[in-house]
Amino acid sequence: MGRAADLGKRADLLHRVREYVVRNGLADLSLRPLARALGTSDRMLLYYFGTKDRLVAEALAQDEGRPLMLLRQALDVAGAPTDAAGMRRVLEELWGRFTAPGRRDILPVTFEVMTASVINPGRYGPVMRNTLGEWRRRLTSAFAGLGMPVERAAAEAVLVVDATLGLLHAPLADGDWDRATAAFHMLLDRLEPGWRAAG
Repeated sequence: MGRAADLGKRADLLHRVREYVVRNGLADLSLRPLARALGTSDRMLLYYFGTKDRLVAEALAQDEGRPLMLLRQALDVAGAPTDAAGMRRVLEELWGRFTAPGRRDILPVTFEVMTASVINPGRYGPVMRNTLGEWRRRLTSAFAGLGMPVERAAAEAVLVVDATLGLLHAPLADGDWDRATAAFHMLLDRLEPGWRAAG
């Protein structure tokens, strides 16, 4: 019974840590103020999670609605697209999830983690490498399923993932989500003929 209560407490802390990080960012994140805001102690946070970095990584990864989870569902549950039009639909749906007003609040933290992974690879590097690696692996497999050679499928996956991240970054600064969405559709317009030819 005590073990179940511990798991429940841990899950509740993760949920509240995610909300705190989304509101306050990572730049000045410190365990003691975080623990105070959550009504617990820094020792208790370390008991449940070991390190601050692990706590933050788990908190950011717990969101079941995040686009990576949706990509897994699209490719594993619904099955990988079998043609260029299906691939485009999957990517357009993911873009829509990324840019939905209710999900934009997590994007600044995502880019903070990316920046931190460059400046201090030992801290958040593994988180970003794992996330980007999974995006690229899953899309590589999907593109290969359209008939592309694996090397080209891997390059196509890198292009889509990295271009998408770039297009998500600018509207956080200038607020022009319509322009970013138009550019994303233009990117797909340029790529889709190659996907059709591969099939």
